[in-house]
Amino acid sequence: MRVAVIGSGGREHALARALLASPRVERVLALPGSDGMAALGVECLGGNPLDLETTVRRLAGCGTDLVVVGPEGPLVAGLADRLDAAGIAVFGPRQAAARIEGSKAFAKAFMARYGIPTAPGRVFDDPAAAEDFLRRNPRPWVVKADGLAAGKGVFVCSDASAALAAVHRLMRQGALGAAGRRVVVEERLEGRELSVLAVTDGERVHLLPPARDYKRLEDGDRGPNTGGMGAFSPVPDVTPQLLDEIRRRILEPTLAGLAAEGCPFRGVLYAGLMLTPDGPRVLEFNCRWGDPETQVLIPRMATDLAALCWDAATGRLPAEPPAWRAEAAVCVVLAAPGYPDEPARGLPITGLDEVAAVPGVHVDHAGTRRERGRWVTAGGRVVGVTARGATLAEARRRAYEAAERIDFPGRRFRRDIARDAIAG
Repeated sequence: MRVAVIGSGGREHALARALLASPRVERVLALPGSDGMAALGVECLGGNPLDLETTVRRLAGCGTDLVVVGPEGPLVAGLADRLDAAGIAVFGPRQAAARIEGSKAFAKAFMARYGIPTAPGRVFDDPAAAEDFLRRNPRPWVVKADGLAAGKGVFVCSDASAALAAVHRLMRQGALGAAGRRVVVEERLEGRELSVLAVTDGERVHLLPPARDYKRLEDGDRGPNTGGMGAFSPVPDVTPQLLDEIRRRILEPTLAGLAAEGCPFRGVLYAGLMLTPDGPRVLEFNCRWGDPETQVLIPRMATDLAALCWDAATGRLPAEPPAWRAEAAVCVVLAAPGYPDEPARGLPITGLDEVAAVPGVHVDHAGTRRERGRWVTAGGRVVGVTARGATLAEARRRAYEAAERIDFPGRRFRRDIARDAIAG
């Protein structure tokens, strides 16, 4: 079959590589795609996935059988609805279900309706009301932009002063435009974060192995939030009992609630969780593959990805869950100087092709461009370097050895990915 990947980042690079390896796939397209994906053998169409009419027309013209959507923007805009109407199978939810990510306020109200454990919080449309609430309740808070902000709309605040500054930036200065006109202010939870993704056809659901990602820019979880600076899987502190609790208390009630409200979910439902002393709590829901969680999950998958996505998209997910390799995987993201605010572009990159040839190591291009015969930076997160290993320690060592061999001026990456998990 012919499969199209929507997107151009590291997540989409990893998905495209796995789809190319499927015996069921004769051709992989990408819209818009990237120079890195083209180097894999993907046919990159260019264009803007948010131009829904043109996107659907071009994919239909290519005889596309299945579309795998990477980023959240097109799903929230209604791309899956348009593809369904055109008779093209799509791995990704319709617009009504994608609101679970598209609006933090919707997600908060939804969780309250169905008793899904999350942090107490309030929604504000008026900056003065939000500021008054924070002044009257001076303690640590998390301030979230209601709309999509590419992972940069969450402000983890140590005190009310920092929360007030976040509200001012979002609601009065308009730092994130329309996405920040409404905010969610919620209690700051303490614990370890966890990403649990589930593949579903709207009825049946299969949990993927848990992963842990690193959202803050600097070691020790300091600095601003980013789209993700690395990840690893499996997660040693997650027991089968905990996963069962997450399934029963969070994922299954969420999917049942969406179906009850007339918007069944097909694709990947991603629960970003905090493991608190009182049990797992939802920090956020995403309506798509995680980035960089995908980069550590896909290399561990023994099941044919194309078959899994097709079965979920067509409502025929088998009872048997996907199979997984016993290996561990660690991803280290190399970012451009100035990320996440103003990343430098056009910086020459060395070592990419050399590292990509190392067995058991994948280099997923997230923000690169081919220019006059060389690779240069073209985004904030430049590449993700993922290594597999028999143990988490081996995967981590190999990932960092590979990351050190890729260089560009001012590169930065965290040096503590998976360190705590290995230390115990």
